[in-house]
This record gives sequence, structure tokens and C-alpha cells, in this order.
Amino acid sequence: MSDNRPEYYGGKDNQYEAVKVINAWGLGFELGNVLKYIKRAGKKSEDPIADLQKAATYIDMEIRRLKQELSEPHEDCSL
Repeated sequence: MSDNRPEYYGGKDNQYEAVKVINAWGLGFELGNVLKYIKRAGKKSEDPIADLQKAATYIDMEIRRLKQELSEPHEDCSL
């Protein structure tokens, strides 16, 4: 991992650095991005609303993904 780990994501010495939490919780792409944008809201730029809107976009993506997954027929693995 690069040493370039910005403070707005928690910083490499912080046990709650975004990437550490994302990996520890086993979050996928969408939910990982939700956490990342919430973590940096108002820290990377002075517009926390933009980051929160990005987080909301990824929440919507995850909801759509789950709905799609739940609506697909599952193969019966029993014999």
C-alpha cells in the first residue's frame, strides 16, 4: 500500500482509516465507497454535501444490485 494515505481518509496510523475498516468489514465496492465518502465529507473539500451525495449514489447502486440479485432465480444445489 502506498504511503500516500490522506488524513481525510483517516491516515495510515489511524486504526479507523477508511481502507482498514472497509477491508475489516468485508465491504464490497459500493458499500466501501459509501464509507469512504462519509469519512471524507467536509474534509477533502469544503463541500460536505457533494461527498454525501456521492455516498447516497453508492447506496442507491447497492440497493439496485441487491434487488437484482434477489430477483434472479437461484439454482437448486440439492440433488
